[in-house]
Amino acid sequence: MLSTEEKNAIIALIHQEVIPAIGCTEPMAVALCVAKATEILGRKPEQIDLRLSANILKNAMGVGIPGTGMIGLPIAIALGALIGRSELELEVLHDCNKEAVEEGKRFIDENRIDIKLEEEDPDKLFINVVCMADGHKAEARIKTHHTNFVYLAKDGQEIKGEETTSNVALTSGDANVGRAVEDQEPVLTLSKVYEFATETDVEDLRFILEAKRLNEEAAASGLRDNYGHQLGKTMCSPLGRGIMGNSIFSKVLSVTSCACDARMAGAMIPVMSNSGSGNQGICATLPVVVFAEENHNTEEELIRALIISNLTAIYIKQNLGSLSALCGCVVASTGSSCGITYLMGGTFEQICYSVKNMIANLTGMICDGAKPSCALKLTTGVGTAVMSAMLAIQHKYVTSAEGIIEDDVDRSIRNLTAIGSKGMDETDRFVLDIMTHKC
Repeated sequence: MLSTEEKNAIIALIHQEVIPAIGCTEPMAVALCVAKATEILGRKPEQIDLRLSANILKNAMGVGIPGTGMIGLPIAIALGALIGRSELELEVLHDCNKEAVEEGKRFIDENRIDIKLEEEDPDKLFINVVCMADGHKAEARIKTHHTNFVYLAKDGQEIKGEETTSNVALTSGDANVGRAVEDQEPVLTLSKVYEFATETDVEDLRFILEAKRLNEEAAASGLRDNYGHQLGKTMCSPLGRGIMGNSIFSKVLSVTSCACDARMAGAMIPVMSNSGSGNQGICATLPVVVFAEENHNTEEELIRALIISNLTAIYIKQNLGSLSALCGCVVASTGSSCGITYLMGGTFEQICYSVKNMIANLTGMICDGAKPSCALKLTTGVGTAVMSAMLAIQHKYVTSAEGIIEDDVDRSIRNLTAIGSKGMDETDRFVLDIMTHKC
């Protein structure tokens, strides 16, 4: 049985990792770092120099920046300097407006931004910003997590250094929960995830319904307007209904896709992210929400299923890292498959089956950056999540005689994360090389 201290630590971890974000989290993290450096400088920068890890570059090249009608890093950087507010963290560009966008375009045209690839620091999530004006300069650095400042300085005088931060992941979570420290994060297993989600007082878990509210609003926006490739709207059209029908399955896919369409195209709407990714938050939340509504589950069952889904994704990401060559929808849809299995009346054993089915199917799906077509990948992941749950509830699952699956579900998860974090490193470099050398 989990102790009160363990439960409180897990609640703090969820508050740390499940937070609102406007726009794709990689360009928003860069804008956040620029905003912080600008605030330290105390004036509008004349020049901004950035060093970014390959994974940050990859995930920021093709995604829409909210409120701008533009894609890519330069406008996010310019707006971070002009109107960014670091206290808003991943909602740093909340105050974006038409005038700011026009000023940002001029800032870009004046060649005030210099972006370079960071090749020395091994961290896959690395952002270093130097802002300069009137002979002064300010520096800010983020590593490991999207809001984790490890170094701040003005004119070479360190304000905050790595050795003094203890890798604190600064979040906008409940102030009463406190700010979690990575070294003190609870060590999770799938059985701990299940025990916490099913035995904790439901009133202590009710906060997760905010993820439902935000991500449903994002889905409604994606259905209402024409964003990205309009995959969600297409599935809701006469053509989509004619092919896909009007089943629970089709509704799960279309609602999830609508939210992703809006987010990746730069809609000025917040979503509830998971482990530093809005798409992961969408994928861990909306399939569970839609299934619960269609299956007429109780609110308590929905809350517990959402906790299972989101905490499973957090657990997997603890082992995988914030950014990797593995598409985040693999992680998040594995969580949603667990949540859906629970809503079907599944036991812990059957939830383990659903995880094994997911790992056997989706391992190896590459991340080739954040972009509108991520909606297709989310749909693939969510579709697999539903099928994996359907098999699991009938005690049908991939066994240890097949591929990378082991009898122990946690070892199967570690096999998945080892492939994503280490085995696919060369794939990651190759993908970035293709992306940066396209004609």
